[in-house]
Amino acid sequence: MKARVHVMLKNGVLDPQGDAVRHALGTLGFEGVDGVRQGKVIELDLAETDAEAAKASVTQMCEKLLANTVIESYTVELV
Repeated sequence: MKARVHVMLKNGVLDPQGDAVRHALGTLGFEGVDGVRQGKVIELDLAETDAEAAKASVTQMCEKLLANTVIESYTVELV
């Protein structure tokens, strides 16, 4: 089973990487981009076959390592 975790900075947290991308897009001629938020996607190959157990396990991974829950939010998707 595969799991995909999307991690993004929470609203209100400054995103300097997103600002750099927005600025670079403007420099390249892509006008009209008012804001960019940058995050990360983590794909996991799991041995678990039970969807509920897999999601619970990945959620624990996010809480303990994959996301800084003080400033980041995450979503877990089983694929």
